Amino acid sequence: MKEDENKIHKVADNLLISTVGESGDTEQFTEFIAKNIALYKMRNGYDLSPRSAAHFTRKNLAESLRSRTRYQVFMFVAGYDPVEGPELTFIDYLASSQSLNYAGHGYGSMFCASIFDRYWHPNITQEEAYDVLKKCVLEIQKRLIVNLKNFSVAVVDINGVRQLDPISAKSLAEYNAAS
Repeated sequence: MKEDENKIHKVADNLLISTVGESGDTEQFTEFIAKNIALYKMRNGYDLSPRSAAHFTRKNLAESLRSRTRYQVFMFVAGYDPVEGPELTFIDYLASSQSLNYAGHGYGSMFCASIFDRYWHPNITQEEAYDVLKKCVLEIQKRLIVNLKNFSVAVVDINGVRQLDPISAKSLAEYNAAS
């Protein structure tokens, strides 16, 4: 397991994809989707909406599932559309997709599900959401046997895609002192 591997990829100005799975598959499939979405923008002059990008991604994953070169990836497609608003879609390796309000990847997500469920509400602010993520990381570091040092945080909203400060042991120590 690599500590410095970034699993969050900016695909367009309004779109992120977070991918986990076999390392070669995650990189290759994410790059394939990103390049095809960029090609779509060049041909048509506008970006795909997050919902359309999720459907495109799911369709390509379903087609690869029926071939000899299937991808073993789990992903979130997150984006912001000025008309439809924010969108988060989970797609698994069997190409099933589900639109969600909140979610997490991997073993740590099992510890975070109840925290997300308790603190999420339809009008959550970015500061509140970042605070919820800190609570999740604290729980993961307390209960998960693997020591994960840094958690990358990215946001996509009306202003586009940007990285927030990563959540680390140092920032959590300051967070615990303030609580």
